[in-house]
Amino acid sequence: MTGKNPTNQNGPQQGALSRWENEGGTDRPRGEASVDVPELTNAELVHLRVRVIALENIIISLLAQAPEEQHQLVRQMAEFISPRPGSTQHPLTIEAATHMNQFVDRAIHFRDLPKARS
Repeated sequence: MTGKNPTNQNGPQQGALSRWENEGGTDRPRGEASVDVPELTNAELVHLRVRVIALENIIISLLAQAPEEQHQLVRQMAEFISPRPGSTQHPLTIEAATHMNQFVDRAIHFRDLPKARS
């Protein structure tokens, strides 16, 4: 891992990360009323699941061609979002960090596979 700490970076990435930690990733000002969002239908959930699977595979294919520095950055981000010692262990955050590391592992495996013949 490099000596860089994502919390010391400036610019849009740091701004987005600080909003994510402090406000759940929203640009909405605090105190503003939330909008009632209707429940998703089964068809919408299935469509969303298909799109997530497609995006996961796109990310893996992009990471397969990425340099090692990009892999390290993904792993740093996974470590960054993981709960710190003494804080609440949120299962979804832990699972997300695990998935991020698995994406890198799968990309490395995909990179090492023989090229498909066309």
